[in-house]
Amino acid sequence: MKRIILFLFLSIVIFQAYSQTNDSIVVVKSPAGRLSGLIDIQDLVNEGFNYWSEEFKGHWSGVELGFNGFANSDYSLYPYNENNFLRNTILQSNILNINLLQYSKGIQQTRNTIGLVTGLALSIQSYRLNNHTSIVIDENRKVQPLYRYFESNQKSKLSSVYLEVPLLVEFQIPLGYAANRMYFSVGITGAKRIESHTKVKYRKDNKREKLKSPGDYSIQDYKVSASFRVGYRWINLFTTYDIVPLFENRRGPVLYPFSVGLRLISF
Repeated sequence: MKRIILFLFLSIVIFQAYSQTNDSIVVVKSPAGRLSGLIDIQDLVNEGFNYWSEEFKGHWSGVELGFNGFANSDYSLYPYNENNFLRNTILQSNILNINLLQYSKGIQQTRNTIGLVTGLALSIQSYRLNNHTSIVIDENRKVQPLYRYFESNQKSKLSSVYLEVPLLVEFQIPLGYAANRMYFSVGITGAKRIESHTKVKYRKDNKREKLKSPGDYSIQDYKVSASFRVGYRWINLFTTYDIVPLFENRRGPVLYPFSVGLRLISF
């Protein structure tokens, strides 16, 4: 009898121990920063929402249109009656920049709001002169005024085409979302003149005529311009000022071209 009671007692103890082993629930704490043990919040911040990890991208490439003028004019090489013969009409003097290629490089380690911008552009610049005034170079390659008189509707221009390479430092200011940034940039632009000409348009016998005369006109082959740009979203403005005179030394009036305008299309 005692053996049966002892056997039953041992059976109950073993059964209770086995039941507690199978029914026990072990609680494991999630690592810090991990939600429900499955999603790491820190991973989400680093991979999906860290705007500073994106590469720096400048604002330069695109198509720009603006107006040209001359500053700090000096006609001391010419007689008084020829003073200011290259005065231009700014609102009819245009610049067209086709900024084809752009390369941007950020210069910060933990942010992407300051960087260098360079590229390659084609710049077409024209100056609307007095209707009856054009230019020519004499035997000493000095620029001289040339006066032309046709029947009617006469228009005169001086135009040049340049290949340009900028070097700009751009600063960006995130507004709202980091993708919407106000920016401004300063720097210089080096340019090589690849073509220049004068053009006179007029009417003769009720027909449109055009007299185009290619030539270098003692215009500098190379030039350097100071550049400033500012913009936010679809508003992008630019201004440039040549720090090299338009004509070669003592071969024309001292003129410093400038331009102001806006970007119509961004690449």
